[in-house]
Amino acid sequence: MGFLAWIILGLFAGTIARALVPGEPGPSGCIGTTAVGILGALLGGWLATELDIGKIDRFFDLETWLIAIAGSFLLLLVVGLISGGSRRR
Repeated sequence: MGFLAWIILGLFAGTIARALVPGEPGPSGCIGTTAVGILGALLGGWLATELDIGKIDRFFDLETWLIAIAGSFLLLLVVGLISGGSRRR
């Protein structure tokens, strides 16, 4: 996939993963969501390839999207745990 496709996939995967994560996840805003989405998509693709359960190779493939969303979800959970998750005021 091309660079623009990674950014678009990361934006949507990060946004969907943010909606699925309970509480206040770490980074906020469009740039933070996109960064976590892109990194999560890369993480999910790498883990799926290493575990031989899938790979990210086509933009419009459902498996690609599910792996990217799962990677973003996992990364948001880790970032939330490191940053303290949701803080009460």
